[in-house]
Amino acid sequence: STMRERKTTDPFHLGDPLHSSTDLSEGKEKLRLKQEVGLISGVSLIAGTMIGSGIFMSPEWVLHHMGNPASSLLIWAACGLLAMFGALSYAELGTIIKESGGEYIYILRIFGSFPAFLFAYTSVILVRPAGLAAVCLSFAEYAIAPFYPGCSSPQVAIKCTAAACILILTIINCLNVRLATSVMNVFTAAKLLALLVIVVGGLVLLANGQTQSFQNGFQGTTAGIGAVGVAFYQGLWSYDGWNNLNYVTEELKKPEVTLPRALMIAIPLVTCLYLLVNVSYLAAMSPSELLSSGAVAVTWGDKVLGSWAWLISLSVALSTFGSSNGTFFSGGRVCYIAAREGHMPDILSMAHVRCLTPSPALLFTSAMSLIMIISGSFTSIVNFFSFMAWLFYGMTISGLLYLKIKKPELPRSYKVPIIIPIIVLMAAVYLVLAPIIDQPQIEILYIVLFIFSGIIFYFPLVHFKYHPRCLQRVTLHLQLLLEVAPTTRDAN
Repeated sequence: STMRERKTTDPFHLGDPLHSSTDLSEGKEKLRLKQEVGLISGVSLIAGTMIGSGIFMSPEWVLHHMGNPASSLLIWAACGLLAMFGALSYAELGTIIKESGGEYIYILRIFGSFPAFLFAYTSVILVRPAGLAAVCLSFAEYAIAPFYPGCSSPQVAIKCTAAACILILTIINCLNVRLATSVMNVFTAAKLLALLVIVVGGLVLLANGQTQSFQNGFQGTTAGIGAVGVAFYQGLWSYDGWNNLNYVTEELKKPEVTLPRALMIAIPLVTCLYLLVNVSYLAAMSPSELLSSGAVAVTWGDKVLGSWAWLISLSVALSTFGSSNGTFFSGGRVCYIAAREGHMPDILSMAHVRCLTPSPALLFTSAMSLIMIISGSFTSIVNFFSFMAWLFYGMTISGLLYLKIKKPELPRSYKVPIIIPIIVLMAAVYLVLAPIIDQPQIEILYIVLFIFSGIIFYFPLVHFKYHPRCLQRVTLHLQLLLEVAPTTRDAN
């Protein structure tokens, strides 16, 4: 069939080795993704995805919504703390349910098929492609800016460059997992170096007495719950990626050790860098200059580095390319795992027989991202992406609380204090409800309607298992064309 049936009735897969899933043929070696991601690659995947376009584009929006430098720095610190709490909660989930897929697989195993399908439908069709498109558009803006000095870059050139970026990422990720992780490691090192340049430059400015931006730092603070919520959205966009390692659990070496360690290294590192970079921006620019800057990092470079300012544009381009690679790497896995569980067409659950990469899922994610590039602004994409993301984060964290209270006997190698997921759940509820209550927008209604439009597909295709015969032929021809075959689960 083109939509795969569930393979087991055990919701947490704790009683079987999980190697009885789809096989190529009876008695032959089973096909599965390799365990190629170690601690360094894990840290690079988290930090490399988190440090993308956000820290170079979001500071002005956080400052705009909060009204002053000191409160905006508090938002950045709070976002880092929230990301850390969320990641620690996910680390425990990852040691209970040792499967790839992140929120999707956790919602499926805890709450069942219907809410998991709605998440997969929303994530695969809209959220992940939109996030990837936003990062690639940011990459394109910085990459071609030097070719159009003194004027704005044409939209056609920006969109063509962003599309080329997605196609290059598709080739890299389809060829080899090790190649994709090597690209992540190299670009993560490059972007950390770029951020260190900004941090050191800011410290030099502070040492020379440029502290005007921090005088009367809390004057004019915004008090509205909606404005604070939107400021959090913009800040949390820069931290998005803290959960990426949970999407590739089956590809981790020793996941029960690697997952918590990588999170505890990467997220505090990124938080400290973000705070220091924001301080550096404010040391080089007044709040009004920062608010009027279209590209904060470039303005900083012009003021501090002079003729070497082009290094910042290059660094931002490298940073956003590395981040888009991490987003693409993990986003393709959601599509792959959802198909393996019967919530997407079966072809998307297959892997290349030689490269051992989920190439059909990656190609589908690439196609959806190319469609997203056609329209949409950076700010609007960030706001709706954050709303949908925290809606499902809240559902996942409530699942962890359910397991901690109702199923404490489940084996787990790492436990997070229960107060931490409670704090994250409260923050998720606030982030979802605050903008609706304070500044209701019609776009949020469209988002909710899109999520529930998944019902149209769920009941005929998944619940009642109606599979048109023509799709079986399409699946067979695609299998032959793409040289892919079904895979087995690997719960380590």
